[in-house]
Amino acid sequence: MRDAGRRRRRGYTLVEVIVVLALISLVVGIAGLAFASLKAPQESTWVRAIRDARTSAVRTGHSVNLSAAHLDTGLNHSPRTTHLFLPDGRVIGPGVDPLTGSPDAAR
Repeated sequence: MRDAGRRRRRGYTLVEVIVVLALISLVVGIAGLAFASLKAPQESTWVRAIRDARTSAVRTGHSVNLSAAHLDTGLNHSPRTTHLFLPDGRVIGPGVDPLTGSPDAAR
């Protein structure tokens, strides 16, 4: 009889396992909904036009001119502002990094 009082069972009960699985599934479900609702930030018209012009110049092997007059950017670009995208990926013009073609951080 003394052994019966000292004997302890090792392991988990079915109720404990179910509760832990329910909590894990709840956390995973909430995290899944949060990740599903994430969206990439929208690019401005100017950023998209710069990226597309650079891509076009590199793919075609011909220089591409991009003029701010053709875009409704909402920014204070002069209508005469043009950028020349070269086939090697470089850019000549104001407001963009010459090597990467990305807009300057000030914009």
